[in-house]
Order: sequence, then structure tokens, then C-alpha cells
Amino acid sequence: MSRLPALFTALPPTALAKRLGTYLAGCVVFAAGATLFIHSELGTDPLDVLALGIKDHVPITIGIAQAAIAAVCIAVWSLWNRRRPVVAPFVTFFLCGSLIDLLLLADLSWIASVASLAAAVLLCAYGSALIIMSGIGIRAMDLIVISMTHRWRWPFWLAKAGIEAVLLGLGFLLGGPVGVGTLCFLVFVDGLIQPFMALNRRVLRLNNHGLEQPARPTTAPVSP
Repeated sequence: MSRLPALFTALPPTALAKRLGTYLAGCVVFAAGATLFIHSELGTDPLDVLALGIKDHVPITIGIAQAAIAAVCIAVWSLWNRRRPVVAPFVTFFLCGSLIDLLLLADLSWIASVASLAAAVLLCAYGSALIIMSGIGIRAMDLIVISMTHRWRWPFWLAKAGIEAVLLGLGFLLGGPVGVGTLCFLVFVDGLIQPFMALNRRVLRLNNHGLEQPARPTTAPVSP
């Protein structure tokens, strides 16, 4: 169960606004990157490989497919950490997926495939960094990744690449679009998230409310 109300009451208005702003900006930036991955037709990110694979077999939107994936990831995280299921990551998956559905309605034909892929890599990496640093609605699979980094002392990029390899394998089996763009996501997006978080700390003075939790990462809705 979400502790979002506690977040609203525990933080000063300015701090709350900063974290919410970081979170919403991260969702928009990540969705824009995921949309460009799809537009490039060079292969999309592992989550969308699975979402699009599911969409090929079931008449649902990308947003609903991502929400279903989130529900599974939240259940795994909840059982592993012996904690109540959380709501905010589910909202993030649905929000980002719905934004992708909306952005795909735009005319992106003027963006070349390679340029679209290059922009997608940067946007997805930076959007992921913002969402994690906000500590609000950390994406469900990233909750599992953070648990892996704390429990097993794995590097963040390795844990994230491992989880996304599982999503990729399932999506491939369902016929999702896999290509050079998918490889770029695994190598560059997963590798750039931590450097972007470090950059945000130095330049924007943003605290990392997601990754740098003491022992058992929670989603934020977490109390500071």
C-alpha cells in the first residue's frame, strides 16, 4: 500500500514540489525517449519489446500492457522484501505507457531513424535518472533492481541489465520488435543512468531519494 499521503504531510511544500517536479519531468522525458525508440524502427527498449509483444496477442494499449507488467514486478518486489504492495510504480508504468500512446499519434516522420535512436538513448537514460532520484513512483522493475543492489551488492547497471534481459527474452518470444536499438538500450541507457544521477547531484543539486536508501529501498512514496 502506498505511503504517498505521508510524503505530502512530511515534506515542506517547496521540497515536495521539487520532488514531484523531478518525478513528472522524468516520466515525460522517459516517455519521449521510449516513443523515439519505437519510431526509429531499429528495435525498442526491453520493456516495450514485451509490451508490444503482448499487444500483438491481446487487444490492449501499451499503457495497459505496461501496467500489467508493473503489477507482476510489484508482486515480486513485495514478496521478496516481505512488504505490502505499493501503488506509485503502477501509476508510473501506466502514466509513461499512456504518454507513449499519445506521443505516437504525433507526426514523427521528419526524424530520421538513427537520429531518433540517438535521442531516445539519452532521453530514456535521463528520464530514468530523474524518476529514481525523485524517490516518487520508482518504476516497478527498478525497485527490484535497487533491491538487488542492496541485497547482493551488484552494480546498478548490472542488476538493471539482468532484469531487462528477462523482459527482452519474454518480449522476443511474443514477437516484440528487437533490433540494434534494443542492444543500444541495454548497453548505453543502463550504463548512463548512474552518470546522469551523479551529474544531477553536482549541477542541479538534486538528492537521490531512490537509489541511496539505507538498507531496504522503498518507492517513494517514501518518507525522507
